[in-house]
Amino acid sequence: MNVFVIGATGFVGGALARHFADGGHRVTGLARTEPAAATLAAQGIHPVSGDLGIRRSATVRAALRSDVVIYAAQADPAQETATVGELTRAMAGTGKTLIFLSGSGVLLQRTAGAWSQDTFAEHDPFTVEPLAAFRKAAEDTVLGAGLRAMVIRPGLIWGPGDHGHVPMIYRSVAATGAACYVGPGLNTYSHVHIGDVTRLFGLAIEKGRPGGLYHAVAGEVPNRWIAERVAADLGVEARSITPAEATAVWGEFGALVMAASSRLRAVSTRRELGWEPEHFDMLSAIGKP
Repeated sequence: MNVFVIGATGFVGGALARHFADGGHRVTGLARTEPAAATLAAQGIHPVSGDLGIRRSATVRAALRSDVVIYAAQADPAQETATVGELTRAMAGTGKTLIFLSGSGVLLQRTAGAWSQDTFAEHDPFTVEPLAAFRKAAEDTVLGAGLRAMVIRPGLIWGPGDHGHVPMIYRSVAATGAACYVGPGLNTYSHVHIGDVTRLFGLAIEKGRPGGLYHAVAGEVPNRWIAERVAADLGVEARSITPAEATAVWGEFGALVMAASSRLRAVSTRRELGWEPEHFDMLSAIGKP
């Protein structure tokens, strides 16, 4: 199988590219620069020179040479919208598979550090987070494309090298001397390990249906618990901060994320694909190198 990963130099895209390469498949990855191409080649991934901007046509051509295309990029809204549109049009009628990596940010709720009782299965209605409206529109384009295209919407992805809540709380210690959470710190994200995400992509390629939407979740941890575990690891206090203080620590977008709730249920994923997570305890990663 020929797999083309858009976003192969990122955390999730890189893990996916290595997963399929280790499984004996021929994997190509999009490389915007020569150093990125060299990094991919060193991992046994064939680099493809291109990007989602002025060299987008090269990206689409590479997609058409592959059996499976995985979009796992973190692009700006305009580039993502244009790329998804061109990919779905170009792949129509080819019989190829397109899988779009989204995330639970589309249904994020701004709770200012409070807990939310709301949790969403794949086809439950929800109010779209305004900053993620472009991502929800890209999901809809993929799901309505009329080809073998699917959307995978994981919760907070954790694992070695992740950029999620645990490293962000470690950053708060460097900035303030305390492990910080916003308000009461009861806001909760559903989470999933990167290894379980890569397995899910394999199952989606094998069993997924055209227009399939699949969540990935293994557990939930309030931000305050994460902060308390980081505080214990470093021998500092855990401390509540205000939204304004959070902006000074993490920036405007980071403060929004660290004060929000985003809760999922993986109903269709388990029923249609038989996926079950193997890693459940995100807190177990705290304090490990």
